[in-house]
Amino acid sequence: MLLNSYEGISVLLLLRVSYMIKPGSIVLLFVLLAGPVVSVASGDTPVIPDVWTVRNSVAFSLANSPDSRVALQRINMATAAVDQARVGYYPSVDVSAQYGQTNNPMYSFGNILNQGTFSPSIDFNNPGRTDDLSLRAGVEYRFYNGGRDQAGVEVAEAGVAQSRMDRETIHSRLSFEVVRSFQSMVQAEEMLAARNASIAAIRASLSVARARFNAGDLLKEDLLNLEVQESRASENLILAKHGLELSQKIFLNLLGLRDGAVVIDPTQESYQSVPEERSYSLRPELQSLAHAEEAATVNLMAARGGNLPTLDGFASYQYDKGYVTDGNGDSWMAGVKLNYRLFEGNRTSADVARAMAALSSIQAQRTKVGLGMDLEMKQADLSHRQAVQRLEVTKKMVEQAEESARLSRSRFKEGVILSSDLIDVEMRLTDALVRQSVAKANIKVARADLLRAMGLPQFEEMTNEGEGK
Repeated sequence: MLLNSYEGISVLLLLRVSYMIKPGSIVLLFVLLAGPVVSVASGDTPVIPDVWTVRNSVAFSLANSPDSRVALQRINMATAAVDQARVGYYPSVDVSAQYGQTNNPMYSFGNILNQGTFSPSIDFNNPGRTDDLSLRAGVEYRFYNGGRDQAGVEVAEAGVAQSRMDRETIHSRLSFEVVRSFQSMVQAEEMLAARNASIAAIRASLSVARARFNAGDLLKEDLLNLEVQESRASENLILAKHGLELSQKIFLNLLGLRDGAVVIDPTQESYQSVPEERSYSLRPELQSLAHAEEAATVNLMAARGGNLPTLDGFASYQYDKGYVTDGNGDSWMAGVKLNYRLFEGNRTSADVARAMAALSSIQAQRTKVGLGMDLEMKQADLSHRQAVQRLEVTKKMVEQAEESARLSRSRFKEGVILSSDLIDVEMRLTDALVRQSVAKANIKVARADLLRAMGLPQFEEMTNEGEGK
C-alpha cells in the first residue's frame, strides 16, 4: 500500500506480532522465565569406577560414548520435528497495528469510510489528506487439507521411533565392542601371566643348567640353548606387555575416555542367557526399517492428499481511528474458503510416483537386511558352538602340557633329558596356556556376538540408558 503525504512521500509505521496458540505455551513461558533447564543428558561425565567389570564398562560406555550422545541428540531433533508437524492442528492468530497518512484519493476515501466520516460534500477526486491508526486482530484455521497434516505428524512420530531404534543399534554394537575389548584385556593379562610363568620356568631351568655346567655335567651347547630360550621368552614378555597396554587404550577409547588407570575384575559376570530358539526379530536395525516403511507409507498417503481440496476458516476484527478527520469506526469479517487445484503441471502425480518408489525401495531393503541378519545370526551361532568345543579341547591340552612340563623339569634336573627337549616342552606348555586364554575369551565374545545378532542386551536388566530400572 502506498501512503503519501502532501508531497507524495509515504510515512508508514507498522508493528506486527504473530504467534501460535498452543497447549503448554504458558508453562513454557514460566519455565523460560524461571531460569535455564538442566537436561538429564547434560553431557556430564559419569562417575568413573575404581575397578572395571564387564557390566559397569558397558553401562559407562552407553552413558558416556560420543556415539551414544550423538544418537540422543538425533532423538531430540526428531522429537522437535513432531512438535513442528503438529503446528497445523492449531489456529493462527495475528495482531497488528499500523499508522499512516496519505493524500492518495483511493486510500483517503477508504480511510474516511472506515472512520465513519463520509459526507456528500466530499470531492471523490480529491478527498484531501487523511490519516489512519488501524488496529486489527485475526484468526485462521485450516479444517481440512486432504489429511496431509495428520500424515506429517505420523511421519514425524515414525521418525522419532526410528531414531530410537537407531540409538539401540548403536548401543547394541557398542555393548558388543566393549565386551570384546574387555575380554581382549583379560586375554592380554592372561597372556602376560603365561609369559611370566614361561620365563620363570626357563630361568629356573637355566639356574639348574648352570649348576650342572659348572659341575661338568652339561654341555656348553645345552646351556646356550636355554639362554637363547630365555631371550625369546623375554621378547615375548615385552610383546605381551605392549599388547595389554594397547588393549587398555582401545578400551578407554570405547568408553569415551582419553586416559586413566585400567584395573579390571573379570570374575564379576552376569551375561544374558542365550535363548534356545534363534531369532533376529528383535534386532533394532530391523525395527528401524519397519518404522521407515511406516513413514514411507504415510508419505504416500500425504502425496495422494494433493488431489484433495483444502478448507479454511477465517475471522478478523479491525478498529480505525483518524486524527485529521477526527473519526473512528470498527468492522469485522468472517467466512470459510474452499480451494481445489484443477491443474498444477502433474506435480501431485510426480509426488505420488516418487513416494511409491521410496516405499518399494524400503521394502526391498528390509527384505535384504532380513536375509543378511539371518546369515549373521547363524554365523554367530556356529562361532559360539565352535568356541565351546575349543575351550573343552584346550582344557585337556593344558592339563597334559602342565604334567609333561613337570616331569620334564624333574628329568632335566636329574640329567636324563637334553635342554632342547625341555625347551620344546616349555614351549608346548606356553602355547597351550595361550590357546586356553584365547578360547576362554573367544567363547565370551562369541556369546556376546550371538546376543547382539539376536537383538538382545548383553545383560538382562540393562536398558539403553545404562543400568536397569
